[in-house]
Amino acid sequence: MNQIEENIAKIKSRIKKASNDAVRNPNEIKLLLATKTVEPQNILCALSTGVILIGENKAQELKNKFEKLQNTPHQTHFIGHLQTNKIQEVIKYVDCIQSVDSFKLAAKIQSRLELENKTIDIFIQINTSFEESKFGISPSLAIKFAQSIRRLDRLNIKGLMTIGTFSAEKEKTRKCFQLLKQLQLQLLDKNIPVEELSMGMSNDLEIAIEEGATIIRVGTAIFGKRPYPDSFYWNEKK
Repeated sequence: MNQIEENIAKIKSRIKKASNDAVRNPNEIKLLLATKTVEPQNILCALSTGVILIGENKAQELKNKFEKLQNTPHQTHFIGHLQTNKIQEVIKYVDCIQSVDSFKLAAKIQSRLELENKTIDIFIQINTSFEESKFGISPSLAIKFAQSIRRLDRLNIKGLMTIGTFSAEKEKTRKCFQLLKQLQLQLLDKNIPVEELSMGMSNDLEIAIEEGATIIRVGTAIFGKRPYPDSFYWNEKK
């Protein structure tokens, strides 16, 4: 067993323990591999363990890695901030966009999908930490926003996504996840099908599982620290 396989086994063990502690079925929790800057051969190694979800942040990386990954069964989610000028490229390579955070973006995705006669799964990104440095819809606007984009028939709303506060104080992070869960319940009550909650990463996945996460996004704890910015996969024009 190599290091990546070992790390995945450890993450699965953490997921199982956290699920048991929260009296949840561990099979309800999906592991998504956050593969920003990760070389294709390392992603293939991770996929060989049976994990099928990967998450990318950059359009250029999606394109660069596509050929080497296309023959291995997996699903790709876009988990980074999506610029409107990258929509056409991104939808070629992904099954789901987890970072829809404005009506302008949603409408432009809809327009492009109409041209290509396609549909796509999406998550609504919520800024539950209220930090200006983070993307996402304000929680107070989440219901109105979800109702407005539900009219866009090429977008299949599947869930909510958030990035919790990075803090040594676990309760600060927990509040972010609790808020996302509360919003999910409110939206479900209005018949908006946000069945999935994408929240929790390497450092806080246990808290996320306790608070209802169904997708955990893990990169560092599996692939190690990210390369320096001069890595090949960082060479996308800003």
